[in-house]
Amino acid sequence: MAFDAVHNYYEKLVFEEIAQFYDDGHLEEDEIEDIACIALNKIPPRYIRHHVDMCFFMIEQDRREMLDQVKDAVAFAYEKVQS
Repeated sequence: MAFDAVHNYYEKLVFEEIAQFYDDGHLEEDEIEDIACIALNKIPPRYIRHHVDMCFFMIEQDRREMLDQVKDAVAFAYEKVQS
C-alpha cells in the first residue's frame, strides 16, 4: 500500500503562501519550517490523494475560505516566530 499518496491539502497552500509573501531571504530555514508547522497546526487537515480531486469538488467560495484560513494562519505563525 502506498501511503505516500495521502497528504494534507493545506500543506501545498501553506508552503506557497510562505514562499510568495514571507520568504524574502531574511528568514532562516528553521524559521520557515517553524512558520509552516505552526500555520498547519492552526488549520484543520484535509487529507486527499490527488489535488485534482479536491479542486474538482470544491466550489469557489470554499476555495476562497480555505485561502483566507491559510493567509491568517501563516500571518499568525510568522508573528509568533518573529516574537
